[in-house]
Amino acid sequence: MTATHTPQRGRDMLLKIEDGGAYSTVAGLRTKSIRMNSQTVDVTDQASNGWTELLPEAGIRSVSVTGSGVFRDADSDARVRSAFFAQEAVNAQMIVPEFGTITASMLVTGLTYGGTFKGEASFELTLVSAGEPSFIPA
Repeated sequence: MTATHTPQRGRDMLLKIEDGGAYSTVAGLRTKSIRMNSQTVDVTDQASNGWTELLPEAGIRSVSVTGSGVFRDADSDARVRSAFFAQEAVNAQMIVPEFGTITASMLVTGLTYGGTFKGEASFELTLVSAGEPSFIPA
C-alpha cells in the first residue's frame, strides 16, 4: 500500500511575526522560502581510508527565511522595519502546511524595497535564526 501525496499550494505557506504577544502574518508576501543549514566539522585523517568523516552534533546550525512581495505598509511591515533598524530579535513562525511549524527568535538581516514606474512597490526580506528553533510537525 502506497501513500498518496497531495501537492501543496505555495500561498498556504505563512510567515508570521510576534507583535504585542500575538502572531500576525507578514502582509503582501508572494514568495516565501525556508532554509535549514548545518555546517559540518571534518575530522578525516589517515585512518579514514580516504572517506570523509564528520563529527556528529558539531558545527553551527541555523534557519533562514526569505520572502518577497507587494509592499502594503501594514502593521507587520512596520514591525519588520523597526526590528531591522533596532537589530532586535523577533519571534517568527514559518508555517508549511502538511509539514509543520518552525518557530524561532530571528534577526531581520536583509530588507529591500523597490518599484518600477508602471508597477507596484515591492519588498524582500531575510530573517536568520538568533537561537535554537522549535519544530511542531503538522
